[in-house]
Amino acid sequence: MPSMRSLVIALGIVLMLAATAGDARAEITDRAVTRAFLTLLAGDAGDTARAAELIETHWEPSFLPMALEVIRLTRSPQVSGALARIMERQAGAGSGRDLDAWQRAMWTAPEARHPRYGAFKSALYSLIDPRFSAYFDTAGEALIRLDEIVWGGVRQDGIPPLRNPAMLAAEDAGYIEDDHIVFGISVNGDARAYPKRILAWHEMFVDTVGGVPVAGVYCTLCGTVILYRTEHDGVRHRLGTSGFLYRSNKLMYDEATQSLWSTMRGTPVVGPLVGQGIVLERGSVVTTTWGEWRRRHPGTRVLSLDTGYRRDYSEGAAYRDYFATDALMFQIPVLDSRLKNKDEVLTLLLARHPEAPLAISAAFLSRTPVHHDAIEGTALVVLTDPSGANRAYASEDVTFTRYDGDRRVEDASGMVWTMDEHALTAEDGHVLRRLPAQRAFWFGWHAAFPNTRLVQ
Repeated sequence: MPSMRSLVIALGIVLMLAATAGDARAEITDRAVTRAFLTLLAGDAGDTARAAELIETHWEPSFLPMALEVIRLTRSPQVSGALARIMERQAGAGSGRDLDAWQRAMWTAPEARHPRYGAFKSALYSLIDPRFSAYFDTAGEALIRLDEIVWGGVRQDGIPPLRNPAMLAAEDAGYIEDDHIVFGISVNGDARAYPKRILAWHEMFVDTVGGVPVAGVYCTLCGTVILYRTEHDGVRHRLGTSGFLYRSNKLMYDEATQSLWSTMRGTPVVGPLVGQGIVLERGSVVTTTWGEWRRRHPGTRVLSLDTGYRRDYSEGAAYRDYFATDALMFQIPVLDSRLKNKDEVLTLLLARHPEAPLAISAAFLSRTPVHHDAIEGTALVVLTDPSGANRAYASEDVTFTRYDGDRRVEDASGMVWTMDEHALTAEDGHVLRRLPAQRAFWFGWHAAFPNTRLVQ
């Protein structure tokens, strides 16, 4: 339960944020309503009764997100019961305390954002972590619905990113077995492997690889590891884990402005950086086994168990129960039943075609080691090796017919090409570049990109 001192601080934040507003009656009422919702969390019985009365008297649809968030955080059955009754009477629905049902109904309707909802949300969650106070009062600077941003249950960087983590030479990594899953990257020839068993506890690494500042962002809930170059137009963005989710996908933040960033898009979606044209460049990540990655890259380095944190880094320990079923931990507005929620897909979102996302079933690719496709005229080929690892390349006007599952690819003319992590290179010297691609759970990718074209 938040302390009264914390509530006073939170109310002070609300009042401070409203200080420049006019004294019109509507503005005063808006501030009173947001204070009333906060009072429900820490006021005495008399205060909460008066707060509930004020909320019901002035009720409008934009109050619903605030009511649901208070119900989720309060430990008082009297407060949650009072709000549930108000919602039922005012909204004319009978969902009671079924918060998921209320949320589903809210998200299927157009967003009704109260003018002080951002300030309320900042003050509310600052009771949990004062650093959250900068996230939401955005004066309208938001590209996503604020009511779809939900708290993930941890403080800022409560799932600690690995910053400049210790790496081991392959021959020194005795802790890892050949069949363990790793996420492999290569930047300017610098090959690194990040075991899933470690990264699942940290969900992000921030480092310089091949001379390039990068962040590898792992959303365990949606099964996606995406590599970003963190420098944009000369500014290096220091990213971290915000503690919040959007459609079951983690939101990042940057230290300088506390803007919230979409993990899937690599762009700010709430806060001061919105609208500045910032889109981080993606790199390629391959999901494979340690044995296969090490065979291809004998000079690779791999994460050390010496992370500076005490965790159970044994294979399969992190998120074991979550990965074992198709159930979700956090609700999203819409599920697409063409695949199971956690079926894996290879995903591509090209910088030149950001509104034409593509997902290809990993099961389909395992049966189709050479798959040709195109995104808005950009022809591509996906090559899948026997370990199940997928790599995508621009194919231009070349048609490939055979892949030996290793490094040799043959085109329709009989020309032999050599595959590596950066390109396909023909015997005559012609080069086809690697395209950024990564695995994801189907539900998570579709939630972020409902217009995705699916190949299965």
